[in-house]
Amino acid sequence: MTRPPLLVVHPGAELYGADRMLLESAVALADRFTVTVALPGPGPLTDELEARGIRVETCPMPVLRNSALRLRGAARLLADAVRGLVPALRLLRRHGGAGVYVSTLTLPSWPLLARLCGRRSLCHVHEAEQSAPRLLRRGLAICPVLADRVVANSRFTLDVLTEVAPRLRRRASVVRNAVRGPAEVVAARPRLDGPLRLLFVGRLNPRKGPQVAVAALAELTRRGVDARLTVVGDVFPGYEWFSDELRESVADAGLGDRVEFLGFHADVWPDLAGADVVLVPAVGDESFGNTAVEAVLAARPLVVSDHSGLREAAAGYGSAQAVPAGDAGAWADAIARVTTDWPRFREAALADAAVARRRSSPERYAAELAAAVAALGAPVPAPRELPTPAEPATGSGAVA
Repeated sequence: MTRPPLLVVHPGAELYGADRMLLESAVALADRFTVTVALPGPGPLTDELEARGIRVETCPMPVLRNSALRLRGAARLLADAVRGLVPALRLLRRHGGAGVYVSTLTLPSWPLLARLCGRRSLCHVHEAEQSAPRLLRRGLAICPVLADRVVANSRFTLDVLTEVAPRLRRRASVVRNAVRGPAEVVAARPRLDGPLRLLFVGRLNPRKGPQVAVAALAELTRRGVDARLTVVGDVFPGYEWFSDELRESVADAGLGDRVEFLGFHADVWPDLAGADVVLVPAVGDESFGNTAVEAVLAARPLVVSDHSGLREAAAGYGSAQAVPAGDAGAWADAIARVTTDWPRFREAALADAAVARRRSSPERYAAELAAAVAALGAPVPAPRELPTPAEPATGSGAVA
């Protein structure tokens, strides 16, 4: 039986959180549709898609980024829109018979072009910046407003979106992210012999909070704790200044021999297996928090910022602690609680890994996402949201 053609569009070709979710989505949808993925250029994501037998096309496309608020960025946005118009229309006509799946809300031109071609569209929203100015949030809502259906990756994301576009709730659903775990869960070391191993994984930008991880390490060393921090990740082009500042702050604090910058790793499981405690210290809002779930899947105690989708992603895990974002003392306290009660946190992390594997399974995600896309040809139903998982009793400082 011939599978209907579905066009999938995404604003980048790297392998960070949103890119990995695009890969997961494309694989899930390829079971029911003939999927073609449109990307603005080549990159490691292209290789991963093609290795799974998924067609990839490149197409200039306007992507809403912070740089668009400046004159040069706005000019580039307009130029990309003009250059990409004809190629986008061609892709929609050839590969969008079943519709177009727009993987983020930063691609507002695609739902509009889909309408011009008589195609239906679904916008999958992974962004949720509740602290952003309301006018900016209204602008970012253009893509889902123009789309026929909306999928949000968390209840928090949907709530933030519908604060500025309340009518979207009737055609929106929540499909929580799939996060694949390691091939084998490696238990944390039985005893904390030698330095405490802290790990940060993520983009190097102020919103992700690696500076908080460095500050927490500095506070621990002031308290006499022998700790080390490994930083896995790199900057998005244009943020090189922050990487320089971060390294300077490490040197100024006398932590040069305690912090290791490893750059971007496509496979983070060896890094997680070598860690004792994983830090997810995002200062800005996070729509969900795949990195937090990866830490739980790897059976590592987790300290996470107590806000936005991070709270939702880490809810119910006994080895996770949520603390105020940016408070280095609170982060040091949370890490100290892990070291003081290491056997309990280690065992809780092992139990949590099994729960996370069920909760974040790709099979559950694939079924829910494919059903949402298949519904593009059906009447709009009442909104569907997943229930919040029941939470076991947790100790002091655990996620509530």
